[in-house]
Formats: sequence, structure tokens, C-alpha cells
Amino acid sequence: MTRLIFLGPPGAGKGTQAALLAKDCEVPHISTGDILRSAVAAGSELGKKADQYMSAGELVPDDLILDLIQERLSQDDVEKGWLLDGFPRNVPQAEFLQKLLDQLEQPMDFVVNLDVEDAVIVARLLQRGRKDDEESVILTRLEVYRQQTEPLIDFYRNRQQLVSVDGNQTLEAVYADLKRLVME
Repeated sequence: MTRLIFLGPPGAGKGTQAALLAKDCEVPHISTGDILRSAVAAGSELGKKADQYMSAGELVPDDLILDLIQERLSQDDVEKGWLLDGFPRNVPQAEFLQKLLDQLEQPMDFVVNLDVEDAVIVARLLQRGRKDDEESVILTRLEVYRQQTEPLIDFYRNRQQLVSVDGNQTLEAVYADLKRLVME
């Protein structure tokens, strides 16, 4: 049973690492980014609303995200565990998630914080080449992250649930560190 939350700035490698680990642990990788991009691509009402925020480098409002997460964590494939990537993004979401996990009887193992320097993040995201990965948008996303998401690090640290991993390493080295944590 593996239940982990991945934190870190945009471009830290959360999605890549979570996908690899989910495959090895045979649990679903639940990415709010993927859920949102699918909604945008499908042209759903939620997708249209989300796209307005994402295109400007802003975070999608909590109420849209909370509904998606609650629905996703209620599906059958999460019985063996899950890896959450991109959620929670702020302390109110973390408090909502804790209540939801208690209600669903799905206790979390711990929170992984991928710690990466800003210069590395900007370089990685510019190489990725998505439409929302222009330098000005990246810098806006980092500022939004610092204001809204970074307080989660203290939130989980104060609960002795946080483990930091050096995300400035190669993909392979970061993954090796993560596997050691999960297999302990």
C-alpha cells in the first residue's frame, strides 16, 4: 500500500517521478495537471474555465480542483494506493484532503518535496515547450507557487509528514532516492 503526495515547484519533475514510482508500486498516478489538461482538450465546461487560468499562468480555483480530487479518490483503482501529483496546492486544500482521506479511510504515508533551484526549473520548462511554458509565464507560476504552495512545506513538516529530496540531480538519481524512501 503506497499513498504519497508529491510537492515541488512547476518543473521540479513531480510528474515524471510520480509516474515512474506509480508504475513500480502498481498504483495510480493522480495528476491534477493531467486531469485539467484532459478537461481542456475535451472542451468541457470545467476545461474551458480551467484554460483561462492556466493560459495566464495562474492556479485553477480550489472548488474546481476539489471536486475532481474527491471524485478521483473515490474510484475503485485506488484501493492499493495512489500518488498525488500537483495536489494539494495550498493549506486549505491540504486540510480538505486530510478530511477526505479520513472519510475514505485512506491514510497517507508521507509527502515528498522535490527541492529544485529556480534557475534549473526555468531551464527545464523552457526545454519542455508547452504553450504555457514561456519565460514570463514560468516566472509568474514560480511566484504563485512561492506564495500559495510553499506554505505546505511547513504545514507537512510540522506534522512530521514531509521528506525532502534533492531534485537538482539527474532523473535517475532522484528516482533512486525516491525508491529508497518508499521501500524502507
